[in-house]
Amino acid sequence: MRVLRLIGNTVLWLVAAVGLLSVLVWGATQLGYIKPLVVISGSMEPGIMTGDLLVDVPHPTDQVEVGQVTSIFSEVTGNLVTHRVVAVEQTADGGWSIRMKGDANQSEDSEAYVVGDEVWQPALQIGGGGYVLTTITRPSVAIPLGFTLLCLLALSLLPSSSAPRRDEHDGEPGSDAAGSDEPGSGAVSHQPVPDEPVTATPEQQPVGAR
Repeated sequence: MRVLRLIGNTVLWLVAAVGLLSVLVWGATQLGYIKPLVVISGSMEPGIMTGDLLVDVPHPTDQVEVGQVTSIFSEVTGNLVTHRVVAVEQTADGGWSIRMKGDANQSEDSEAYVVGDEVWQPALQIGGGGYVLTTITRPSVAIPLGFTLLCLLALSLLPSSSAPRRDEHDGEPGSDAAGSDEPGSGAVSHQPVPDEPVTATPEQQPVGAR
């Protein structure tokens, strides 16, 4: 039981840390500071593998250079495309036109991406992180995992059975453990020392002492 309680406490702290991290990531995503992306194709292999997790941050378009990896929304696929920039041009209306190509592709993307003042660029890459994220968010995995975590949490909150029991005589008025004469009590009792030396009378002399 003690081992299970220790495991429960450890898992509880881990879940709390993961929960706090999830809240921070969600908040940063909602505020537009970051954008987590799961790579679903191998067009950027071997630098960016399928199943990797990318954390993109905003980047000014006028600072985008050829050769940088950038994530831009595609009108063709309906998703963000993360490829390498091969050309950047400013349009007549003050916008920007960017052409990109996947490292594993033989040709450039079929469309020129028209963007505004900012684009997304990867700031962090976690190998295999996308697989982990998509796996633990599946109902077939998330529900049993959540049930197991709740069970461990309940075990960690159980009262400890090894707590010392209070003796029934402790705290009673007039009780004094230090003066107990009961065998096995562990206390040492003393007789009072008389004020005057104790001498034996002749009648109390041992036989043979006379």
